Amino acid sequence: MRKKLDSLKPGTCLDGYTLEKPLGGGGFSVVYRARNNRDNTRVVIKEYIPNKLACRGRDGQVQARNESTEARFVRGRKLFFLEASTLATLKHANIVNVISFFQANGTVYMVMEYQSGENLQHYLQSRRGKGLSERFLRTVFPPLLDGLELIHNNDLLHLDIKPGNIHICRGGRPLLLDFGAVHGFPQSRQEQPGQVISPGFSPTEQYESRGYVGPWTDLYALGATMRACIEGHAPVDAKRRRERDTLKPAQFAFRGRYADNLLRAIDWAMEMDPMLRPQSVAAFRAALTADTTPEPQPARSAIERLANALLGRSSS
Repeated sequence: MRKKLDSLKPGTCLDGYTLEKPLGGGGFSVVYRARNNRDNTRVVIKEYIPNKLACRGRDGQVQARNESTEARFVRGRKLFFLEASTLATLKHANIVNVISFFQANGTVYMVMEYQSGENLQHYLQSRRGKGLSERFLRTVFPPLLDGLELIHNNDLLHLDIKPGNIHICRGGRPLLLDFGAVHGFPQSRQEQPGQVISPGFSPTEQYESRGYVGPWTDLYALGATMRACIEGHAPVDAKRRRERDTLKPAQFAFRGRYADNLLRAIDWAMEMDPMLRPQSVAAFRAALTADTTPEPQPARSAIERLANALLGRSSS
């Protein structure tokens, strides 16, 4: 049974916005669909409420669970605010647009532009395990790499890349979502106020209190996301791989179905040792495009079908 979200009630007004309904949440936040009271436009609002460190009181205020979590909650709230202010300046076609941010109820809120379309995780689930084409991967992931590179160039990390945090807008443009786990780097896990783990997508250093995170951490998650698009489900998680690595390299598991350089790049990104992975987006991008042999063009690609479905066009 899913845990009930510790969310505010629909109709709650915050800083000129009215919450319509909660859309979901994770270890650090609750996400709401909301309306801007000034012009009635729809937005998405993320509320910082790390469930291991804080909870909501009857008055709606977010507070530390106890004295032992107070310092970590306060530090995390400060970091969330500082990083929200940075994200609001990062304008890129493939990063969700942060409109504003504010403090209320003892915590911090991030207001983001609402975009119609489909979540990549939902799209994968609708295909019931059937993998996506190479054309889809080569259409969606290079733009996401461009957005991720901008994040890294501003000394930030996403730390929760996965299909559920990728949105395909109408027309096929991909957006990187959910920056609730974003942190500066370099730093160790011990220095961070909390921890986001997405089994199958988080690398081994995110499981370790002293593990150092960096661009290589996001690139593992990106490679795992690409593999999930091929397999139709999340890869074996890094914790199990560390104990006994049974994950067959993509280069052998999917040989003949996808270009060799794409499969090699995925395997490189998913190396267990962080030092053996690509250390930058540029290095990974180069691996994806090295010695590429153009694949035959299908009559209609998966990305085109998805875009047309979102636009309500016929698939004939």
